[in-house]
Amino acid sequence: MLPGAVIGFDLDMTIVDSADAIVDSIRHTCRAYGVEIDEAEVRASVGLPLERVFPDYIPEVPYPEALAIYRARYLSHGLAMQAVLPGAREALEAVTGDGCTILVVSAKKDSHVRAVLDEVGLDHLVRDVVGERFAETKSDALREAGATVYVGDHVGDVVGARGAGAVAVAVATGPTSREALAQAGADVVLDDLTGFVAWWRTWTRQDAGSGAEQEEIA
Repeated sequence: MLPGAVIGFDLDMTIVDSADAIVDSIRHTCRAYGVEIDEAEVRASVGLPLERVFPDYIPEVPYPEALAIYRARYLSHGLAMQAVLPGAREALEAVTGDGCTILVVSAKKDSHVRAVLDEVGLDHLVRDVVGERFAETKSDALREAGATVYVGDHVGDVVGARGAGAVAVAVATGPTSREALAQAGADVVLDDLTGFVAWWRTWTRQDAGSGAEQEEIA
């Protein structure tokens, strides 16, 4: 792996456990309109864009209006609910330690992504952030950045990686099962990011070897 290569990561339920913050913010938004949510149902939707979630609970409310309430709640209460997932810090440090750069591509607004990363002490490890992307639109961001790998927890993340021609590394730390991630076409499926560094070391050695062979043939 050449220094300077771009490695992409999703945020929610890949790097950070934000499920409590997301559920709290959705509950708060829906209660503003007198609607109670099914918490288990909402947790199962973590990872989906909010424009797909709110119509199930408050279909008559204009999405921008609901989103404004959600985002205000997330910043005022949700940031304190974030927790770094096991192995995430070590994964980011392994990538940056090898001279590669990290791009976080998320369904969250980019400024909120930065706020979360700052809250959990990981902002210094991330070079760039692209927000408000999901599935195929993640592909666009990854392709524009020339990302080689994309790591995520959702089928939409696998779709994003494959659409950009990046290696799709999936972690089963969100609501999506290992089986569903594999069926979606993930190249690698890990239980969580505690297995990432070992995979990364093996993969970068193989990649370096392939590059050396190609150079020798040329």
